Amino acid sequence: MRIVFMGTPDFAVPCLQKLIDCGHEISGVFTQPDKPKGRHGVMTPPPVKELALKNGLTVYQPVKMKDGTALEMLRQADPELVIVVAYGKILPKEILELPKYGCINIHASLLPKLRGAAPIQWSVINGFEKTGVTSMQMDEGLDTGDMLIKKETAIGENETAGELHDRLSLLGAQVLAETLCALEKGELKPVKQNHSEFTYAPMLSKELSPIDWNLSAQEVHNKIRGLSPWPSASARLGEKNVKIHRSVLTDEKGGLPGEIIEAGKRLVVSCGDGKCIEILEIQAENKKAMSAADFLRGNPVKTGERFS
Repeated sequence: MRIVFMGTPDFAVPCLQKLIDCGHEISGVFTQPDKPKGRHGVMTPPPVKELALKNGLTVYQPVKMKDGTALEMLRQADPELVIVVAYGKILPKEILELPKYGCINIHASLLPKLRGAAPIQWSVINGFEKTGVTSMQMDEGLDTGDMLIKKETAIGENETAGELHDRLSLLGAQVLAETLCALEKGELKPVKQNHSEFTYAPMLSKELSPIDWNLSAQEVHNKIRGLSPWPSASARLGEKNVKIHRSVLTDEKGGLPGEIIEAGKRLVVSCGDGKCIEILEIQAENKKAMSAADFLRGNPVKTGERFS
């Protein structure tokens, strides 16, 4: 069948690669417009566009989805099915209804949990022990369509959102392949979501970064790894801001929230429940991320000082 693929960031790349590797007829690839990046604002194509052009696929980059331009582009591509993976734009009804088999989305959570823009990060921030990928027949709601195929995976106790992202992107490609195989065989069995069980995973922003040291050690640890690599958990030490990229839970106890109880070879900080985390990777202002040991060698930090 003729497929149009819609996706933009790194997460979507393995799914497009899977379609290419499996020899599917891809009549077009929709992705967001190129954006300026870096200090010099160099116009940079999305990762999906780079892969599409490398494989000689036709690329469409509509700025808007509701002014008729994207619909006309889609008609030119004439798909029987649209696959959507982290495209970043909401599809209007006329696009959803155009393909014979509709639009199928690959979503990085076990729906109906964590609908929305940042399910991977929120699964970590919320302390979930497992998550997964769901393929879904799209409707006009936000990740509300009928579920098709699910695969779950455990979340490591110290796994960051970035590491989980990379694993789920590969799992998403597996789910996509199984979904297409079942569709072609007429074996898909859509299951309606229980909307009373849904939770929401809103877009991340830098406003989430500051750590509240009054939270439990587990909650602080979850936040640090859930916001890694972006926007990164942050704290203030003395007169300087720092980003904290990695941590682990420790057996130490005692101290006030944010109090440094060890600052020798290790950087151990007390949290609101009297339990502690050890900071493994930290980044001072205008510096590169480094191990806590390297940070302590270059920054005089004393036991009893407090993060705020």
